[in-house]
Amino acid sequence: MAVPPIQRSPRPAGPRHPWLLDTVLGLLVVAALPLAIITIPNTLSVVAKLLPGDIDQVGLMRTHGLALPALMLTVPLAAVVLRRVKAAHLMLGGLALVALSDAAGGYAASELVVGAVRVLRGIGAGVIVPATLAAVWGRVAMLRGLWVGVFSLSLLAAQALALWPLDEVSNWKVTLQPYPLVTGVALGLAAVYLLVWTLLGRPAEPRLHLRERSRLLLAAVPAAGIAVVAISTATEGWRAVPVIMLAATAIVGLLALASIGTGESRTLAYSMVAVGVVLVPSAAQVTLVEMGGLGGPGLRGLWIPFAVAGVLAVGASVVVWRFACAAGRWLAPLGLLSMVGGLSSVRLVVPSADGVVLAVPFTLLAVGAAVALTATLQEVGYGTAAFGLSLCFAGVLAGFLLGTGVQMVMLDGVRSAQELVDNYVGALRWWALVGGFLLVAIIVLAAVMVRRPGAETLIRVEGDPPPSGAGPEHGDDGEVPAGDGAGPSQNARTVVGVAEASSGGSEGGRRKWGDASQSDDDSGEVVPGGSEDQAGDDEDGPTGIVPRVVAPASSQGAFDKGESRRDGDEAPGSEGAVPAVPPPGQSPEDTTSP
Repeated sequence: MAVPPIQRSPRPAGPRHPWLLDTVLGLLVVAALPLAIITIPNTLSVVAKLLPGDIDQVGLMRTHGLALPALMLTVPLAAVVLRRVKAAHLMLGGLALVALSDAAGGYAASELVVGAVRVLRGIGAGVIVPATLAAVWGRVAMLRGLWVGVFSLSLLAAQALALWPLDEVSNWKVTLQPYPLVTGVALGLAAVYLLVWTLLGRPAEPRLHLRERSRLLLAAVPAAGIAVVAISTATEGWRAVPVIMLAATAIVGLLALASIGTGESRTLAYSMVAVGVVLVPSAAQVTLVEMGGLGGPGLRGLWIPFAVAGVLAVGASVVVWRFACAAGRWLAPLGLLSMVGGLSSVRLVVPSADGVVLAVPFTLLAVGAAVALTATLQEVGYGTAAFGLSLCFAGVLAGFLLGTGVQMVMLDGVRSAQELVDNYVGALRWWALVGGFLLVAIIVLAAVMVRRPGAETLIRVEGDPPPSGAGPEHGDDGEVPAGDGAGPSQNARTVVGVAEASSGGSEGGRRKWGDASQSDDDSGEVVPGGSEDQAGDDEDGPTGIVPRVVAPASSQGAFDKGESRRDGDEAPGSEGAVPAVPPPGQSPEDTTSP
């Protein structure tokens, strides 16, 4: 009789005391994620008067800006490394690199050492961001909402957080080690999380499909190109028009790269590009305009708007995750439209001597970004999310280039300090206008492209249910791999049963945010002589020596109990059919005469 396949639980046993693990992880996200994002701004010009006279100040400022290119090149590579290294180990390693850069920053006395310290910090930050996302991926909704809210707030307040330690400083090296105490606390939390993660049980973590890893490596190519362009423009002293044209070309290239994949992955990628290009450069310029020297309230007057925006961003992210699942196609445009409203309010209320009114643009920007990212993240797998993060940070640098080009146009030929201030505020208003139209263009592009089938209609994470018409025994095109043992004994091979994977927690064969990670053997496939490690490795596919064939289901049921038949009778329509289990051969002893 046919033996039904053995099905393993699609969700491994969770850790003991998950509340303790989630609490430590939440504290780690709150401490480590902003610490990684504040690596982006280049604040050395603020303390230019403190720089020693024997150092090339212009060259020092250029090398200080190498942290962002290092960060955006590290993000996709760190996401690929998560295939072999656990997120807890990566978070500890990334924070150790940040701590090392803090320690080395105190000894920086040359342009080369400053560049090395900033690159090291950028690499550490680029490891922290995807590692924390992987750590919260399969956890509770509150924790995932916290990650998106803190990420959005960190992008909004990155410039202010980077400037805060520079208030009344006496040493320019503070820019290389802005928050050493916070770094030590985050490093300690990472060590505690690793200990708790080891002792209480290791929760499931997302894993990448081979094609997703290839796409992540592809995302590093435009990031490297944008980094080269940014370094060239800073070194060669390009004029405004070439800078604007190169920045626009970079943004178009990112949108083109975001257009590959399925509709859900396109929506996420477009949203990530929009948030990266618009949010950080806009908030940075608003923060600089509101400094006390330009008539604004200064940093002390901005913390209330930042706090309000942060609380509402985290709350909006949690609400969207809990009550608006599978709504990315209409919530993502609404979130981006909220950002458009925030940029419009920037043109109306900035500059303002009262910092409280800035809660309006900050809230619209942060909440809009959180809603757009949460609504789209919950519809994709981790590989697609990491791909979107890579495009986001590449978009940050492209947005800074575009904003710099607009400032160069507005500040060209100024002759007085008042004219400089007026033109600087005018550049912010022009940038808000450009960013608003860019967001509207991305919304329209997403609405058009999300309805078009992509070249890659389905990206499956390892262990996801197979799409209809294909399965673990099939290739990408649905064909059965040819075996090496074709011959007369082919009909006598043992047929391995393949159970249909459970669709709980995912729809359409695509892993959603929060689904537990599965290995290949979780799909119900029984591989004789294989181990869990072999079955869980997505690179160990069919060898061709023992082809995997799906046994057709019997019309009489799994155990052929539908109707009893006498020996020798054939079931209807079974002429020429090969039995699921070959009948035993005749023993030589049966023909031996007594």
